[in-house]
Amino acid sequence: MSQSASDSSSLPPRVVNVDDAPFEEQTLGEHWGARYQVLTPSMRPSGGSLGVNRLVVPPGRTAVPFHSHRREDEVFFVLEGRGVLRYGDEPLRELRPGDCVACPAGKQQAHQFLNPFDADFVYLAIGAHDPDEVCQYPDTGKVMVRSLRSVGRLTATEYMDGEPDRPKILDLWSD
Repeated sequence: MSQSASDSSSLPPRVVNVDDAPFEEQTLGEHWGARYQVLTPSMRPSGGSLGVNRLVVPPGRTAVPFHSHRREDEVFFVLEGRGVLRYGDEPLRELRPGDCVACPAGKQQAHQFLNPFDADFVYLAIGAHDPDEVCQYPDTGKVMVRSLRSVGRLTATEYMDGEPDRPKILDLWSD
């Protein structure tokens, strides 16, 4: 069954050639950032959750902080150049074209890539976009809660901390 002309014209393209995909760039200072291309722009608007991005990390940079996912598996496939993988407490590992890195969710094993070499490090990042995702950043103690659209640091507290003596529900209830 094919999409009607009106349905397909309102969505981004289903087939994208990497040569035609626009680049977006996110950088901060001298050591953070990369250029990336979204290769599956129609996936989320069509109701899907899986996505593929192509990242180009220049020499001396890392694209994202050291982080782990509670709900989203990620897979990375190296296309060009060399990079370094930091994965949990394991020793750093050099990556080269053809390497595929599996990062399962919920294992509290953070991951991060670095390009300490002289040429661009290019890889595919493949993963879901779970609306309820929670990421942890062990180097800085940050937490990202996607459903709240928030990144911050949690402060430990007792379960009932801050609750009023008289629960609000008592004032809302009328019989």
